[in-house]
Amino acid sequence: MIMTDSSQDAPTQSTAEEPVDLSDLHPSDSIVFVVFWALAVVVFLQFFTRYVLNASLGWTEEIARYLLIAVCFVGSVMALRKQNHIAVEILYRWMPMGVRRVLSTTVDLIGAVFFCMLAWVAAKLALRTRQWMVSIDLPKSIVYWLVSAACVAMAVLAVRIAWRHWRRGRSRLSHPEPTYGSRPSLE
Repeated sequence: MIMTDSSQDAPTQSTAEEPVDLSDLHPSDSIVFVVFWALAVVVFLQFFTRYVLNASLGWTEEIARYLLIAVCFVGSVMALRKQNHIAVEILYRWMPMGVRRVLSTTVDLIGAVFFCMLAWVAAKLALRTRQWMVSIDLPKSIVYWLVSAACVAMAVLAVRIAWRHWRRGRSRLSHPEPTYGSRPSLE
């Protein structure tokens, strides 16, 4: 990073790096970290064997696909815990506070119900799946059980978050952060 010294107006190099904030990490996030790096290793192995050695390993494509599914769903648990899922906040800015609170709680509960339904559907699919993975000798239902477990975790987290929002009387949706200057309001 080049900085200018006001006394000399000459560019100087800054040796101080910005600190990395890891305060929002939880021990459960390590699961996503491990699965992500396993995916990275498998994809690199697939690339290396296919394009460098010209002799592709058959199992890497299928396992990479399943690891990507795992990263998505286990990562969604982490994103929900951090409350980083996308949301449309623009309408909340112009609603009265009482409407915001009710709507925010409704959105939280709809999310919890959705995650429960998704977990149930994934579990039903896992119970019905009798196939085995093509390249390794494991049942394909493992993938669906993983999705179901992640959705159960998201449902539990969603209920906890809804309860916390209701108890505190505020959430990210009911009290959105201002984006440009002051928050617009029609109150």
